Amino acid sequence: MSLPQLHYTFAPAGDGGTGGRFTAADPAIPGPVRAEAAPLLAYEAPAGTPERLSDAQLRALPVAFGHVALSDGSHLLSRTVATGAGGFHAHAVHLPPGTAIPGRVLPVDAWGAAGWLSTAPDRMPPDPLTSMSTARGPSRGLTREGLGDFAVSRSPWLAAVLSDLRRVSQDPSAPPVVLVERQSADVARWVALATAALPPEHAERLTFTTYTRYPGRTAHQVVGVLPEDAPDVRDPRFRVHAASGPRPSGTVDDAWAGTAARIWRSRSPELFREAADLPGEPFAAGPLAVTALGAGIALGSVERAAAADWAAERPYALDEKRTLQLTDALTAPADDRTAGECAAALRLLTALDGRCSASVTAPLAALLVTEAVRGGDVALEPPARSAFGEPAGERALAALVEELGGELLAELSAGEPRGVARTVQLLRIARLLGVDRAELLPGVVGRLARALLDDPEAGACRTLLDLLDEQFDVRTALLGELDRIAPDHPAGTERLLTRVALPFTGTQSLPHLRMCAEAPGAKARGTDRAGVLHTVLRAAGMSPFTEPLVLRTAVGLVWGEETPTAGEARSLLGETTSDAHRAAGTWARLVDSALAAPVGDEDAPELAHELLRGFPQELGARVRACLMLLDFARDVRSGTAEPGWTDRVRTLRDHAGPACPLALEHASGALAERLLAPGRPEEELYAFVHSEDESLIAAYGRAARRDTVLTLLRTDPAYVADCFTVWNSHPHAGGDWARTRTALLEEVLRPVVRALPPDGLGAVEQAVEREGSSRTLDAFRAWNRPSRSIGRLGRRIVGRVRRG
Repeated sequence: MSLPQLHYTFAPAGDGGTGGRFTAADPAIPGPVRAEAAPLLAYEAPAGTPERLSDAQLRALPVAFGHVALSDGSHLLSRTVATGAGGFHAHAVHLPPGTAIPGRVLPVDAWGAAGWLSTAPDRMPPDPLTSMSTARGPSRGLTREGLGDFAVSRSPWLAAVLSDLRRVSQDPSAPPVVLVERQSADVARWVALATAALPPEHAERLTFTTYTRYPGRTAHQVVGVLPEDAPDVRDPRFRVHAASGPRPSGTVDDAWAGTAARIWRSRSPELFREAADLPGEPFAAGPLAVTALGAGIALGSVERAAAADWAAERPYALDEKRTLQLTDALTAPADDRTAGECAAALRLLTALDGRCSASVTAPLAALLVTEAVRGGDVALEPPARSAFGEPAGERALAALVEELGGELLAELSAGEPRGVARTVQLLRIARLLGVDRAELLPGVVGRLARALLDDPEAGACRTLLDLLDEQFDVRTALLGELDRIAPDHPAGTERLLTRVALPFTGTQSLPHLRMCAEAPGAKARGTDRAGVLHTVLRAAGMSPFTEPLVLRTAVGLVWGEETPTAGEARSLLGETTSDAHRAAGTWARLVDSALAAPVGDEDAPELAHELLRGFPQELGARVRACLMLLDFARDVRSGTAEPGWTDRVRTLRDHAGPACPLALEHASGALAERLLAPGRPEEELYAFVHSEDESLIAAYGRAARRDTVLTLLRTDPAYVADCFTVWNSHPHAGGDWARTRTALLEEVLRPVVRALPPDGLGAVEQAVEREGSSRTLDAFRAWNRPSRSIGRLGRRIVGRVRRG
């Protein structure tokens, strides 16, 4: 039974022709199909083609051989050739919906069929597709050998073209593929290469034309053009490949296309049919890569990884022979092996372990161990020990120890720090190979512990916990080392334990790790710092008196880089004694608390007194002087200070240097407050006034302006009289005192006195007379007069009072 055919001929009307018309058509072809087919069969000769051509020149013109889908779901397979003087003849075969080409051949296979006609026949012969299916021998021009030669000649473009053809087959909206060739037969060969590799259902539906002048006007998925009609390669409407142009640079990121290209370059197209029998999704690279590797075709790393992944997901799909072929290909020497390929090989090994003999699994496991030691991929996990079972596996393992044991130990013993992942990887491989690393373990674990503290995120990986679960000696040593260094790095250890759930629930005491693990929860509960301290100390399971270093860890966890307040430091010292702080090395934090306490912190002088008594041997000279300034403030305020206050402060200040300004403020402030208070020793005031010490006198001036002094001045007439007497005396004590007392009289005392009511002023005058004499009262009255000038008599009275 023949398929419906039609013939369409075009002759230019200017030459006596009749234009385009169907010169023969099967009545089974509906009229709408003929109407739709007519423009699809149109042909335009290349630019510059002469009107009059010889038969040889006509045969040299491009052939438009195409396969197109029609709107009713049918297909049209056609061949159009030039007939001279601008005319053409098209011979087409109509494939109704659901009708396959006889023999299930692909449309492009009809390129060389003998039944294609270049003129309208007198009577309709059998269609070329049916004739081809009954003929013997290959189609002309598309032989296996010819396609193999063509694939080799187009090697640089092969993978890219196949990748784009895969894309256009999967996605109807993908840009069409434009193939730039000087011969339309070469476009047909491109289509033949592609359809041999494509899954059958996609190959049968692929639409193409081997020639057109206008690629933007066609609906074909693959379009052949001459170089002069090629669109710009940057045109986003097309995917342009020009074999006549420069060779493409870079690689194609498409494992399926890369594998198919290598199969064609190896002239083995029968492998496509073999791969199609394997399970998998269309265009999956795995079946194709497995088949190619089994045939001995060398593939790239991406393709080998695809083969390994496919086999890992379907270990039952291959028999033992083909599985061995695959593992042999994967373990063959290669310079391009990537981390992705190694990871896929590990997944394959895991799937095969226990299913295949050691002759299959051991070489793959040996490859993974070698790559882990030498390849530098720290994420690659070592294989399971079971992969080296049976005598064949034991021999492979012994060979690995001989080959890699020295390298492994050398890297483990190297002093330079390594990342967490690499150290974990090497320790696991050493255990797998049975390499003795007992002597190296302390150093390795020490570096690993420091690496974990430097980068806690690196420890948040399953491989670390697997290592600690697999190797008890490493777990014991690592936890012990982390516990040992935790007192010096409590914050880092706390961060580590928030990221990594280390298994320290065994028999080891690990007090510092337990404290670091408890700290985040204690802080989150919102208690004060003293409460957090008690909580983490309880978590240690031992007292600071028996293990003082837990005190250092606790202080570091609670305060971190901050300094405890003086009150917190006093509590710490009182609860744990100086001996515990001395042994823990935390006494310096207590000293910092005292020296950093702001003026007005009443705990600071008391803390300084306790520190001087508790750490007499540990304090340096300058720090001791600073603490003694604070202790002096305590003594002055309590009334137990020895005479010579001003000289004492000045001496301690000289010994302390500029290191403790706050301690000096405490001492000078306490001195000034005491000298401002009633009942002060007059000899101390005299020594202070005549010291000519600018900073101490300035502190006195600041103290006299405080609210406590101002309140007392407003409420106590005797205190007003006392301040007037002091600030109005010692006129020749020095410039600093003169400026300070004058400012206090004008800026502090005068506003208070001027604001007093008459009876209050009278009480002050009585107090002034009691404090001094009648001349003192005259001086006060003269000073308090509103006039800017007190006159000659007033100056004489004031001068006498001062001299008195």
